[in-house]
Amino acid sequence: MLPFPSASTASPRLLAIDSATESVAVAACGPRGMATREAPGGAEASSKLLPAVQAVLLEVGLAAAELDAIAFGAGPGAFTGLRTACAAAQGLAFGLGCPLLALDDLALWAEDSPWRDDAGGPPVWVAVDARMGEVYAGAYRRVGPARWQADVSPSLFTLEALAAAFAKAPPARLAGNAPAVFGDRWPATPAPCHPQMLDRPGALLRLALAAWQRGEAIDPAMALPLYLRDKVALTTTERAAERAARQATS
Repeated sequence: MLPFPSASTASPRLLAIDSATESVAVAACGPRGMATREAPGGAEASSKLLPAVQAVLLEVGLAAAELDAIAFGAGPGAFTGLRTACAAAQGLAFGLGCPLLALDDLALWAEDSPWRDDAGGPPVWVAVDARMGEVYAGAYRRVGPARWQADVSPSLFTLEALAAAFAKAPPARLAGNAPAVFGDRWPATPAPCHPQMLDRPGALLRLALAAWQRGEAIDPAMALPLYLRDKVALTTTERAAERAARQATS
């Protein structure tokens, strides 16, 4: 185990990166405050990530060697994006001799939602399009500033399975892009929905700071993306069927 800095650092110097979706989110905090960036993700994630990292570190007045820890979005999310964030975070951490903070990408939606300051309120269900007609979902209860406890752990659901879960315990709050993506196929629920992230890098940094203060730093060798499915691509027939289903509801 490397001699990592203590989580008691009064003003932690952190870098946070996430590429689980169609865009890359990067944030940092240092002597000059906080800085955030968003850049194109997907196929461009690997080429856009490091320039965004350099930009936020420069803005907050940090050299990479001064970082206390690096946080990354561990998933669930897009297979390639998760690998990109984890590999970049690990590579930087090994080179710099600092620990990592693995963050839950569904909790990120909850932290970005209008209910992030509502202590004691009902759980926020988060549902994100997982492609292939499936959904990444979980239910999160706020138990402290930027701290979310998973009442329902992140899982991969079919629409039918998610409808059954909602029927058993109807959600009071819902965040995520899945309702908009699935349209009329989405299980009916009266819950208010937060369908689009407003400040993903800011929420990412808040989760990173809270995880650091809780002492959740890990050795870079222990970092792994959270993959919830083994199959990562559709066959030609499956892609055609999915397009037909989307067109039928549009």
